[in-house]
Amino acid sequence: MSDSLSSEEVSKSMWDSLPPEIVTDVFLRLPVKSIITCTCVSKTWKYLIQNPTFISNHLHHSNNNNHPLLLFGLNEENAKEQYVLHFDDNQDFNEYTRFDCDPFRVVGTCNGLIFLADDSYRHCYIIYNPRVRKFVKLPKPNISFSSHGGYNASGFGFDSKTNDYKVVRFVTLEQKVQKGKSPPEVEVYSLSTGKWRMITALPPIAFARDRDSRAFVNGALHWVALREPRNERLVFVMVFDLGEEVFREIALPEPWMSVSISAYGNSLALFQFSIHCLRSSIWVMKDYADASSWTKIITLSDEGLIEGIPIPRPIGFRKSGEFILDMYGEYLVSRDLETQEIKDLRIRGYGCYLVDSYVESLVLLDKPNQLRKRQKRKRNNDRQDTSYCQAYFDENRFVDQCYIRSTGFSQDAKHRIALGPNTPNSGKAATLEVGIHKAFSGTALILFLRNGVA
Repeated sequence: MSDSLSSEEVSKSMWDSLPPEIVTDVFLRLPVKSIITCTCVSKTWKYLIQNPTFISNHLHHSNNNNHPLLLFGLNEENAKEQYVLHFDDNQDFNEYTRFDCDPFRVVGTCNGLIFLADDSYRHCYIIYNPRVRKFVKLPKPNISFSSHGGYNASGFGFDSKTNDYKVVRFVTLEQKVQKGKSPPEVEVYSLSTGKWRMITALPPIAFARDRDSRAFVNGALHWVALREPRNERLVFVMVFDLGEEVFREIALPEPWMSVSISAYGNSLALFQFSIHCLRSSIWVMKDYADASSWTKIITLSDEGLIEGIPIPRPIGFRKSGEFILDMYGEYLVSRDLETQEIKDLRIRGYGCYLVDSYVESLVLLDKPNQLRKRQKRKRNNDRQDTSYCQAYFDENRFVDQCYIRSTGFSQDAKHRIALGPNTPNSGKAATLEVGIHKAFSGTALILFLRNGVA
């Protein structure tokens, strides 16, 4: 190679010689934090990574190959809510990271996005991807407590038919529902349009509470709802299909009052509680949407427990099929249905109210944050913003603990991103070496893999 060629020209030549499909395949195998780092390397890489097609392909790859995570919502001693992510594919159930989102509460997750709601009458809602630090603040809904009264339940999920993320609000006017006069009001927010709209589908005359459990399964949201016809009480599963935007109902196997719902693979599970009999039961739906397929898989009684202390409460499932128990509001364990083996998950708190699967993704990476312009005006990068909706998004509020070892960027140096020995992929670690010359000026790079595949 000619000595007259500058190092920039050499780097650019080597970068241009790499087929785009190879570069894309390498990026798909990197952790999210490494991919975000690569967007700072060159305009070409940033354009490739922020392309909606790449973001979609990365999500598909993550769902099929990534290490599963479980998100727990815990009540702390000081009444604050703490959220903890744990790896769900290893024996030790290691903690990945934890964060709080006061004054918001996590309602649900989908494809790496977290749906946040406040518990006041301000009706502030956020769709947030904590791994890429991108968020969308939803506009004020059409229905509010001040305009309609009553209370609401909400849900969040993905509509595969329109490739769109949707938020659903199911607003109950309590007095009218109790008297059977009027069905609830329902509105849907679409991420693609950025707007709320009322739906025409007629919902059942019933109500569900926002603090109660919900499940997103097979493109539909599910709540446990209550109907009160003729001074009677009827509990059932209310279903809202995000694609068709229609309601359905699924009957419960027994006429319970105290019950919660959970996703169970591609179907549903029910956790039934009997305070008087001091026992709880777990039911699973063998065939989705077929009420006749409800099957009881276990009953937990008060045997061996101290009188007056609550029985263990089932709250969710691990990917392995083990169910998770909240032990008296103090710690969490998992229990194998076949062997009955109990494992201490080493999660402590004052009660767990949320268990949800989570996968890291790049969704929203191609979207600007709504408050970006105001942030840019803060040249000193002051993170003490006290704005109601901005306060949560201080980077220090989400403790970032990606398993990446990095020497950092420097001019005319190589930046190495390696999966360390503490990653769940230990033993299959790979090294991505990127030769950089004036990286932050957008110069082209050299990319190659060593020691296996990430």
